[in-house]
Amino acid sequence: MEVDVVEVIEMELKYCERCGGLWLRARGEAEVYCASCAPKMAEFPVARKRRQAHVSVTDSVAREGCCDELFAVCCEGGNA
Repeated sequence: MEVDVVEVIEMELKYCERCGGLWLRARGEAEVYCASCAPKMAEFPVARKRRQAHVSVTDSVAREGCCDELFAVCCEGGNA
């Protein structure tokens, strides 16, 4: 008895982030542009990611305290 081997490739529906067209890509791939737009977008320089400012826990707690005080002052009302 002979068994045929079947290869299964999972695909997902994706929209092109340049033209908005729908296309299929292999599941788990990172491509964001369709085959028509990929060469055009490759001509542009790669954008650098912005560095995010680090907020410490103490800064966050201090900010929350300030917001609570501001909320209390702004919500009193009736002091015209």
